[in-house]
Amino acid sequence: MSSQSTSGSRTVHDVSCGRSLRERILGKAGAPEPVPAALVAVIAAEIQAHCGHRRLKCRRLAIGWTVAQGVAAAHQLVEDENLTKIGMSERSWKDWEAGVLPSPDYQDLLCRLFTTHPVELGFARDYSPAPAADGTGPLWSGHGPDGTLPKGETTRAGAGPRTFTEVEATKRRAAVKLAGLAMAAPAAAAQILEEAAAEAMEFTRQAEATALGSGTLDHLDLAVTEFNHAYSLKPPKAVFDAVMGYRRKVNGLLQAKRTHRQERELMAFAGWLSELLAWLAHDLGDARSGLAFATDAFVQGQQAGHGQLCAWAMDAAASINLYGQRPAKARNAALKGLAEAPAGHPLTVRLHAQAARAAAADGDADGFTTAFQAAQDAHQLLPPRSPRRFGMDVLPLADYALTPYPATSFIWLGQADQARQHAEQALATYEAAPEASRSPSREAIARIDLALAHAQLGSPDDAIALGHQALDSARVVDSVRHRAGDLTTFLTRRYPRQTAVEGLCERLTAATAARTALPAAPSGT
Repeated sequence: MSSQSTSGSRTVHDVSCGRSLRERILGKAGAPEPVPAALVAVIAAEIQAHCGHRRLKCRRLAIGWTVAQGVAAAHQLVEDENLTKIGMSERSWKDWEAGVLPSPDYQDLLCRLFTTHPVELGFARDYSPAPAADGTGPLWSGHGPDGTLPKGETTRAGAGPRTFTEVEATKRRAAVKLAGLAMAAPAAAAQILEEAAAEAMEFTRQAEATALGSGTLDHLDLAVTEFNHAYSLKPPKAVFDAVMGYRRKVNGLLQAKRTHRQERELMAFAGWLSELLAWLAHDLGDARSGLAFATDAFVQGQQAGHGQLCAWAMDAAASINLYGQRPAKARNAALKGLAEAPAGHPLTVRLHAQAARAAAADGDADGFTTAFQAAQDAHQLLPPRSPRRFGMDVLPLADYALTPYPATSFIWLGQADQARQHAEQALATYEAAPEASRSPSREAIARIDLALAHAQLGSPDDAIALGHQALDSARVVDSVRHRAGDLTTFLTRRYPRQTAVEGLCERLTAATAARTALPAAPSGT
């Protein structure tokens, strides 16, 4: 049996050992299906005592899940019971199994998932009296800081794994408290209870003490929703200024007194605002600010335990790095986002497509093919019901990534015929979208991709006409100007004597000169 050393003197066995223990115990029990919760607890205790894993991992192995299956089961539980949406990832789960304490909300979710209580998952200590030497005391299962048995302690021979139920533990603690009260005179006991009630009220008051107004979080949710709707419809400079004002306000709220729950929600709102600011800064041509806000969004998402927010932040970072001609950094950002994205979410399609586009920008045709195939595979596995982000369906973002991203990629790889086909498909898809969902900047980039394909295929007149159409867009942001620059550079090099090319170059120069500088970022981001 393989094993690995830990920082202490204990030896932790390979997971295969725990799986073997599970199969052996299930076999002796007659392989019941489904496995009763009590038997799962027995298996977990045996794995803990024999293999040395922390309790959360023991419980997972006792059920027979991989980490990926555990995460998927948690997301399904949230969906089935209509709980608050989560951003749980495999990396977070592995951190918890390694000893990192989950936030209270995630502790509650994991206890629901495993139908048990925090002590049994190693999230809390049990301070109840130890069992008596004759075995008549309550049975329990370890009292180390993470729920493991202390050094040198084993289960009693012949007694099987020590365990207890929540009811037994509650009764035991209540008995200890009542025993103390019974020794006091009736008047003193009443005084003790009255003082305890007052103290409990003070505990509650302090836990709920906050400088936030009752509607602050609801207002922020509405504001972020409105900003996301305005993103593609209003000038980026105007939206940036408004979002920046709110980001500064949230930064101030994070310095004020608030509850732990409010702190996590404020961090999430701060992250969503910074994620939007990253895109707006990118649109305004400030890659440095865009990447700084994307990083802030990722960090705020980490602190809030919001994996999906982290993934969206890295999607923005991937695009900004691509337009900054840093394909390796773009690919790393996409992979970092994939590690945080919820399983079966349309964002996984987009991030795989981002990685494919980064490979193409780096001239890696094989890398593009592999990553784009992963995007197509992820798209086929999407559930029938698409999630929403601030009231908007995110499935189109996955669909769009499968058409314009390969168009751009095939341009970079020099495969003009395939680029033309994908660009025509992308343009048709954008133009067919409902008016409220149209994205002028995406349409402009699709026209430029189509123009580059025509230029590579020897049709400069068509390319120039499409270039002018792109610059006619109501939203000529920096990504449009950047791609138009690629077009004019190629046309100037391939067709130096075309006077029409000079006209397109002059128009692009005028559009570039109209850019507006950004205000300074808030402190603490």
